[in-house]
Amino acid sequence: MIPPQPTCRLCDEPLAQTFVDLGMSPLCESYVSRHQLDAPEVFYPLHVRICSSCLLVQLPAYVAGEDIFSDYAYFSSYSESWVAHARRYAQAMIERLRLTPESLVTEVASNDGYLLQHFLGYGIPVLGVEPATNVAEAARARGIPTVIDFLGSRSGPTIAEEHGQADLVVANNVFAHVPDIRGFADGLRALVKDTGWVTLEFPHLLRLVERRQYDTIYHEHYSYLSLLTSSRALLTAGLRVVDVDELSTHGGSLRVYARPEESAGEPSPRVEQVLAEEKLAGLHSLGGHAGFAQAVLEVKSDLVSFLLGAANSAKSVAGYGAPGKGNTLLNHCGIRSDLLAYTVDRSPHKQGKYLPGTHIPIYAPDRLAETKPDYIVVLPWNLKEEIGRQLEYVRSWGGKLVFPIPKLEVS
Repeated sequence: MIPPQPTCRLCDEPLAQTFVDLGMSPLCESYVSRHQLDAPEVFYPLHVRICSSCLLVQLPAYVAGEDIFSDYAYFSSYSESWVAHARRYAQAMIERLRLTPESLVTEVASNDGYLLQHFLGYGIPVLGVEPATNVAEAARARGIPTVIDFLGSRSGPTIAEEHGQADLVVANNVFAHVPDIRGFADGLRALVKDTGWVTLEFPHLLRLVERRQYDTIYHEHYSYLSLLTSSRALLTAGLRVVDVDELSTHGGSLRVYARPEESAGEPSPRVEQVLAEEKLAGLHSLGGHAGFAQAVLEVKSDLVSFLLGAANSAKSVAGYGAPGKGNTLLNHCGIRSDLLAYTVDRSPHKQGKYLPGTHIPIYAPDRLAETKPDYIVVLPWNLKEEIGRQLEYVRSWGGKLVFPIPKLEVS
C-alpha cells in the first residue's frame, strides 16, 4: 500500500516538495543500553519537505510527540553555557517587563528547571509545563512547580484555569518540537494574559541553510522555522510578533516576542529587518530553498574523508558529546566505532549507554585523559567555545579538536 501524501501542519496543503532527504535514522535521543545491543532498532525517514503554499519547512510526524518526549534523556542543566544564557534571559525579562513577586512566569517545555530557577531566585512565582516525567521530577526537586503535560489547545485552558494566566510565557527551543503547531500556539494564547508577553526561541532556518547545519534535523524537530513562518503560525492563535532578537545559540537562533493581538501594537523595526534578510536569502520563495542537499553532501564527504584518512594513518579518534544532532550526523554519514571509537558526555544519564543506530559507546569525560586520542570530534559544535575551554588539556598530549560543521575544522 502506498502511504498517503503528507500535508502541511500549518495550512493543510499537500507536501510535494523536498527540502532535503537524509535517509533513515533512529530517534536521536533513544540511547541504547548494553542489553539492547543485539535487539533490532527502529529507523524512520528523515525526509524534510517544504510547503509550496505557506513555505513551512517540516518533517512529517513519522513519530508521535508522546513517543519521543514522555521519557527524555536531555537535561538542560548539564550545559553551563545554556544555564548562563537562561540566567541572562531571566534578568533581561525582569527588567524589560518589570516583573515583580505579583507576576507569574510560565515556561513550556521547562525541562529540569534550568531557566525558571532564575526567576524564582528573584521571588517571582513560576510554573513549569513539561511532558517528560523523569525531567519534570528533577525540576520539582529544585522547588519548581511543574505540570506534567503536553501543551495544546485542550491542555492550555485547563492549566490556565488551575494556575492562572501568566504575565510572561516562555517557550524556548520547543516550537520546532511540536507536531501540532497550531494547537501549541492555541495553548500559548490560553496561558498568557491579554496584556502579557510570549517569547519563543528556536534555531533560525536562515542560519541552518547558511551554515550547513543539517545535523539539527532529527525526528524531535518537526518544523524548521523562519520569522515569516513562525509569525504565520502564531497568528493562527491570535498572537502577533512585535519584536525579535537574533541570538548566537544553537548555531544562530531567533528570540521572537509576541503578544495577543488586542495589545500587540506596532512591531519594532527589527521585525522588518529580519524579514528583509530572509527575503534577500530566498527564504520567502519556494525556489530560494533549493540547493541545500548539495551542501549536505559536502559536509558528509569532508567528515568521512577525514576519518578514513585518520584510520589509514593509524590515528585514534574519539568524540565529545552525545547530542541529538550528533546522532543525525553519524547515522547519515554511516560512521561506526571503527572510525569513531567512542564518545564522552557529561550527563550521567547517557554514560554507559550507546549511541542510537551507530552503537558507539558513551563514557564519562575522564576517558579522554585515559586513552589520549589523537583527534576528538566535537559533536555539539554549537558549544564550541565552552567545550574548547573544557578540552584545553588535550593539548598536553598533542590532541586536536575536530569541528565538522559548518566546515571541517581541525585545531
